[in-house]
Amino acid sequence: MDWIKLLRVKQWVKNGFVLAPLVFAVEFTKLDSIIRALEAMVVFCIVSSGTYILNDLKDREADALHPAKRNRPIAAGRIKPPQAWAGAFILLLGGCAWGFSMGGNMVLTVLAYVLIHMAYTFGLKEVAIIDVSCIAIGFVLRVIGGAEAINVEYSEWVLLCTFLLASFLGFAKRRQEIILLGENAAGHREVLVQYSPQMLDQILTLSAACSIIAYALYTISAQTQGKFDTQALIYTVPFVYYGFARYFYLIHQEGKGDDPTEVVYTDRPMLLNGILWAAACGLIVYWKKVLIWLQSMGL
Repeated sequence: MDWIKLLRVKQWVKNGFVLAPLVFAVEFTKLDSIIRALEAMVVFCIVSSGTYILNDLKDREADALHPAKRNRPIAAGRIKPPQAWAGAFILLLGGCAWGFSMGGNMVLTVLAYVLIHMAYTFGLKEVAIIDVSCIAIGFVLRVIGGAEAINVEYSEWVLLCTFLLASFLGFAKRRQEIILLGENAAGHREVLVQYSPQMLDQILTLSAACSIIAYALYTISAQTQGKFDTQALIYTVPFVYYGFARYFYLIHQEGKGDDPTEVVYTDRPMLLNGILWAAACGLIVYWKKVLIWLQSMGL
């Protein structure tokens, strides 16, 4: 059980971003593409767990001061550092080797992901703004990895939206850490002394606005409308708007947001909104293909 916690299996939901190109490149009806995309997601699950272990090793003393993170296996002393180092090495080496076996630029994307997170863990996490930017770039690389796996071009709009969304979630986490830890914030994460709740509120507002606008522009771009042969994706913007509004509510009214993954798992309105958004996108993008398939079945 301690190793499951160390691998942060719950955080694997973040690697769902690898599947974005599968959907937005209209490859979801091809079995080979589905298998390749799922394979790429497993690769990122492996290497991301490796980077989580490195991060826990680096932060084990600081995590001991955190009311929740002090229960992590390394910080609590239930898994010894030599064992954790060995686990991280096996995961990172195995994940990179698997990425190499997939061909193309997949291994380069995986290596870039690992290097970015190592730079974050061993230095950049202490530089304000850059720390969250590294996390956001990691999400962008997940999307690129998904595109490389199925050999499709990735949309710059999708990469921009991914970066902005990940930045928003990262800054929200920093804000809630400051609120939760209070005077102990600097002892847990040194970079927190460079932030303030007021500053982060402004950044969050900016990030949310940019994210919504970027997504709206993506839905009405000629490239998007030409690829999907529809102008209807603009009608999915309200779901995105509600998602950000709901997150602001959770931050300010319920004191959540220090663990974005936990919010996704536990907040029913947020989860339902995500399902409805995905269903709306799927219906808009694939309804013609579904009709053709139904006709071929004689229905």
